[in-house]
Amino acid sequence: MEYTVQHLGKLAGVSTRTLRYYDEIELLKPARINSSGYRIYGPAEVDRLQQILFYRELGVSLDSIKEIVTAPSFHGATALKEHHQQLLDKRKQLDVLIANVEKTIAFTEGRMTMTDTEKFEGFKQKMIDDNEEKYGKEIREKYGDDTVDKSNQKIKNMTQEQHDEVTRLANEVMAALAEAFKTGDPASDLAQAAAGLHKTWLSYHWNEYSKEAHAGLAQMYVDDERFKAYYDEKQPGTAEFLRDAIHIYTGVKK
Repeated sequence: MEYTVQHLGKLAGVSTRTLRYYDEIELLKPARINSSGYRIYGPAEVDRLQQILFYRELGVSLDSIKEIVTAPSFHGATALKEHHQQLLDKRKQLDVLIANVEKTIAFTEGRMTMTDTEKFEGFKQKMIDDNEEKYGKEIREKYGDDTVDKSNQKIKNMTQEQHDEVTRLANEVMAALAEAFKTGDPASDLAQAAAGLHKTWLSYHWNEYSKEAHAGLAQMYVDDERFKAYYDEKQPGTAEFLRDAIHIYTGVKK
């Protein structure tokens, strides 16, 4: 089967404007242009669009999707298996939250008791699952399954007070880092205070702290584009600054 822009858009549930934009950014080019100047899409383009929409559903940016589907190593069947697993993981997250809501309804109606820890189980599990989806592969390769599994279990066992403290610390680290960055000196008191706060934040996630692991994580913030984008969102160069501050704080050389 071959489709015009209008017919493919109707089939896939996307606008013709979206398809034209995908063509412009060379994410989804038509198979050919017919004699009347219309874009014509064939089976390969239909499959490519399906892959694009799968990735979009999982929250992947268009730039990243383009990089993935145009890579020489891209394999459609393998990608579908990965999509399937990611969707199963997403369903698992939703199932946990649904169960949490159902428990809460029963609790408010007086049909069961519910501990404060149980009230936040779904949210903590979602945080773990989101981290696994975004960074799990890299973290596990760097630190090993046992370390990551223990860290995840520690998060699951957090009380609400500890969870609130972790959230507060994360915000405090970013605020302190922003102020320290203005000095331009990763060895400054402000920068070292930010590194110290980062260590405290880590203590809620790691079972054991080591200076080498802390310095290694800081380097990964620079090497991994996703971490780098997070720290550099408001001020480019922040990831490198934090890395340097932590290396000075730990005394571990680059």
